[in-house]
This record gives sequence, C-alpha cells and structure tokens, in this order.
Amino acid sequence: MSPPAGALPPDSTARRDREGPSTADRILDAALVSFGSRGYEATSLDSLAEGLGMRKQSILYWFPSKEALLEALIDRSAAELAQALQGALDRAGDGWARVEAVVRSVFRVAAQRPELLGLLREVGRLGPPAATRLTLVLEPLVARASAFLESEMESGHMRRHDPRLLLLAIYSTVVGMVTEVEVLRALGEEPTARSLVRRRQEILRLLRSALVLERGEGQPATRSADPRDSWDQE
Repeated sequence: MSPPAGALPPDSTARRDREGPSTADRILDAALVSFGSRGYEATSLDSLAEGLGMRKQSILYWFPSKEALLEALIDRSAAELAQALQGALDRAGDGWARVEAVVRSVFRVAAQRPELLGLLREVGRLGPPAATRLTLVLEPLVARASAFLESEMESGHMRRHDPRLLLLAIYSTVVGMVTEVEVLRALGEEPTARSLVRRRQEILRLLRSALVLERGEGQPATRSADPRDSWDQE
C-alpha cells in the first residue's frame, strides 16, 4: 500500500512544535479527536470543515478523500505512539523494567493524549484495510518487542509464551484498562491522577505475575508420571 497523499514525515511533530501547526496538521488534529471519540463513520468531512472554519474543498486539497485522511492519520498516530514507546524503552533498564516502562508510557499517553488511543481502538474496530495499515506501520516496533521477549524467555527470566500472542494479550489488557478510563470520561466522570495510578499498578501486578519468573522459581519441562509428586511443590 503506497503512502497516502498528505502523509507527514516522522519529524513533523517536532517541526510543528517549533513552527506552529500547518493546515494539514490542523486537519489531522481535528480528525484525530473526531475519529477517536465519535467514530470514523459518524464523522463527515463537512463537519470537520465546519469545526475548523474552512471549506470542505480545503480539506480535499490536502487529503483527496476521507479514506486518505484516515490513512495519513494512522501513519502520524502510529509514529507518535512508537516514538513515545521507544523513548520509554531507551530510558529503561533490562528485563521486567522494559515491560514496566512500556505500560507506564501507554498510561502516560492515555492521560495526555486520550484521543490517540481512541483512534487505535477505532481502527481496530474498522478492520482492514485501516487495521492492516496500522499493523504494518507498527511492525518494526512489534518485531523488536518480540525479539526482546524471546530473549528474556530463553534466559529464564520470563515464563515461556508465544511472543506475538503475548504482545497481543498485553496490548488488549492495557488498552482495555485504558478504555475503562475513556468510558468514565464519556459518562462525565473525569478520572483522577490517583485512579490512573491505581489502574496502572493493578495491570503491572497482573503482568508481572503472569510473566516474571522470580528467583528460585523454575519451569519444569514435563510433569512427573509419579502420582505422589506434587506439581505445586516448590
């Protein structure tokens, strides 16, 4: 799939911070909020144009169609998320610290940019080709994460799982927890910093229990045939 018209380079966010938002940035920002909260089908280019104080033709000048706008938004949002996660990983240590850094980063994004995770949920709901495009853009990050998990399992630091299935489970759990926060917002109950911290702590405890092999804990390859053996013995 070729890059859509209007797609922005990965460094566009930094440049926008220095120079102010361009017209294309303003359109993408408005689409991000609307697609992530109201949904893709429920958002029209006419309503976006009205909210931006411009004509629909101005949006079509930058993005030839609503589909092209969504594709450009997926590219920009995935790059922003990947940059946030990579930044957290670069500052993290080894082993469990890296998993914890990713979870903390996602919750930070949920607090600061809830519309970004809202878009990811919406893209997942839409399915192909939008979900396929998101998967392709995030594939390099997923590949690095899978290699890290495989290395930790081989070294005996984490329990043996299929790395990609494990990543999917972690993604579903974390995004599901964040979705609960968005549901509260939709009902008019703004989550507090304390509630976000509590949810983050809950999911970190859950993941650590499921993933990490504590010192002295082993992974028996096969169960003994002797019925007197207790599988639960230390």
